[in-house]
Amino acid sequence: RGKLWSKISKAIIVAAQMGGGDVDSNLRLRYAVNDAKAASMPKDTIERAIKKGTGDLEGGRMEEILYEGYGPGGAAVLCEIVTDNRNRTAPEIRKVFEVHGGKLGATNCVAYLFDRKGQFVVNAAKVSEEKLTEIALDAGADDIQRVGDVFQVTCPVDSYQGVTEALAAAKIE
Repeated sequence: RGKLWSKISKAIIVAAQMGGGDVDSNLRLRYAVNDAKAASMPKDTIERAIKKGTGDLEGGRMEEILYEGYGPGGAAVLCEIVTDNRNRTAPEIRKVFEVHGGKLGATNCVAYLFDRKGQFVVNAAKVSEEKLTEIALDAGADDIQRVGDVFQVTCPVDSYQGVTEALAAAKIE
């Protein structure tokens, strides 16, 4: 439980650093706080993490770093890492790549191969395709595909909140 709380606390700190301490205007912080509440993290611990992120309290400065490289067989790998010490993290990540038959690459060596998208998985038995298509596309979704007994709804990152709210308002799980 302590390990999970530590991980969630770091996510809250980074989110507060990047977008401020207001949960209503910072989507990333809102999701991190929701995760903390789901893990039964105490309210004062959540507030302390937000204050560390905004700089109101002293604490280790967390930062998010993107590492790119190639895995076994030349597979492109993109790693988002949250750390308090980038000088310690880079050699550790390099070693992980090398131990598993890969190689850490330079900046933007594989990032162009990836698209950031939001994805929702909806049980096909609970909603018709027409209704889901209408709601999701009106909210800003890009695509809806049926895969087996579920629908996969994809959207741009900036439309994620709108699609989430539209699906919740329509009571689609």
